Amino acid sequence: MIPNEFEYRSPATLQEALQLVADGSGKILAGGMSLIPMMKLRLASPGNVIDLSRVPGLNQITEAGGVVHIGAMATHHQIETSPVTRGRCPLLAEAAASIGDIQVRNMGTIGGSIAHADPAADYPAALLALEAQVRLASANSERTVAAADFFQDAFTTAIEPGEIVVELLVPAEEASEGYKYAKAPHPASGFAVVGVAARVKTANGKISMARIAVTGMGPRAFRDTAAEQLLESGASVAAAAAVVGEGQETNSDLYASGEYRRHLARVHAARALAAAISRTP
Repeated sequence: MIPNEFEYRSPATLQEALQLVADGSGKILAGGMSLIPMMKLRLASPGNVIDLSRVPGLNQITEAGGVVHIGAMATHHQIETSPVTRGRCPLLAEAAASIGDIQVRNMGTIGGSIAHADPAADYPAALLALEAQVRLASANSERTVAAADFFQDAFTTAIEPGEIVVELLVPAEEASEGYKYAKAPHPASGFAVVGVAARVKTANGKISMARIAVTGMGPRAFRDTAAEQLLESGASVAAAAAVVGEGQETNSDLYASGEYRRHLARVHAARALAAAISRTP
C-alpha cells in the first residue's frame, strides 16, 4: 500500500529535531524498520516524518565511569560489533546479534526499536537484565527513566509527547559475570516468540546475583524476581526456571498459545542460566 501524504523533515541538530516534534504532529524516523511498514499499512499517518539520520552524535557508543552510553541512532549491527559493547556489556551485543537479518541490523536502531516497544522485540529483556536507563529529551527538558519503568505495555512506553529517546545508559558488566540471551525465534520474522536474558555472578560455587528477564511471552518484557531470588537463595537452575513466568499475563496467537509461550520461557530460562553460569570465571 501507499502511505498518506506527509512532510519529510531532516533536522541538522538535536534541538531542531526537538522543536519539530514538540507540536505532536510528527513521527521520528530512526531506522524505519517499524514506522515505514506501519505507514504503508496506514496504521500510522503522521503529518511530518522527522528523520534523525543527520543529527550528529546520536549513533555514538562510548564508556565513562563504568557506564556504557549508547546513542539512540546506533544500529543493531553497531551494537553487535562495537568493541565497547562486546567488551563491557556483551549481553546486549549478543541480543543485538539475534535481531532479524543483516539487512535489518544494518538499518534498524536501538532507539527506534525500544520506542516502538514491540512485545516480541529482543532488546527489552537484555536492557531489563542489565538494569539500563533511557535518557529522554524534549525541547525544554530532559529526564532519565529506568528500563523497568520505560516499557509499560504492548507498544506503550514512558515517552511523553514531544520527547525523543536520546541515549541508553547501560552499567558495564563485571568481568566476574556470566551472561546469555537465548530465544525461540519466529521462523518468518526472527522476532522472539520468547526470549530470555540472564546474568549471574558466582561466589564459592554458589550464585550470588541473578538477573532474569523475559520478552515475547506477554504484552511487555518483565524481570522475574521470584526466579532470581530462588537462585540467590541456593535453589537449582531447574527449580528457578520452573517458576519463570508464573502469574504473568501471556500473549496467544496462531503460532503459539499463551501456555506454550510460558513453557518456552521456562525452557529458555534454563538454557540461558546454564550458559551464563558456564561463562563465569
